[in-house]
Amino acid sequence: MDVNDLVLVQGIRDTRETLDRWNRHPWPIVRTWLALSIAIACLLLGSVYAVARFSEADPTPFSILGIHRDGDPWDVAVVLYRNFLVLALHAMACVAGFIAGSSLPLSAAHRSGTWRWIHEKAGPLAIGFVVCATTFSFLTQAYVIGGNLSTIAAQLDVTPGTVLLVYLPHALPELTAVFLPLAAWIIASRRGHWAQLLAATFVTVAIAIPVLVIAASVEVYLSPELLKLVV
Repeated sequence: MDVNDLVLVQGIRDTRETLDRWNRHPWPIVRTWLALSIAIACLLLGSVYAVARFSEADPTPFSILGIHRDGDPWDVAVVLYRNFLVLALHAMACVAGFIAGSSLPLSAAHRSGTWRWIHEKAGPLAIGFVVCATTFSFLTQAYVIGGNLSTIAAQLDVTPGTVLLVYLPHALPELTAVFLPLAAWIIASRRGHWAQLLAATFVTVAIAIPVLVIAASVEVYLSPELLKLVV
């Protein structure tokens, strides 16, 4: 059998076995992902609040749902597009972890010479890319969302904390959902369970998508109504 075929077959086998095992007892693994994802989401929300508190509000008028206009299905689509991009980035990080920690070492073990060296070095580089990409995602979200929060609070003449509390019903589930693949990656990497990451990608994305759809609807239709109560 060709080395690439061997790696593919082994990856499919590991993924299928992992899914079968999780299907028998799903809650323990989902609970672990969920706890870490919520912790990451709370850390990001704290960072967003810090950015909003210490950044200068943009004087450019900001169109605020519920204040300047009502939301519509197009707004839901825009929110989903933005969140699906972040989810896709974290899902790809999870896949990269599977390739770097499981597929590449197996492929390297069946090669020699230069190709073996390349496969051995590619794994750490892929993991480094995952770390850099997720760190960039986290910092970018904190900066962008924090800046928007500061601007909205200034325009409405309320504190950033007040706006953040109003948006919390959709923000916390939304961020928890997009960070699920990242949480799975962190847990698997700490335990050395790299072969489980492809299965984790499928499961976390399947869980995240309906949560993001609900959160986007809440963001567009319910959160603006809550915002009206505090301004």
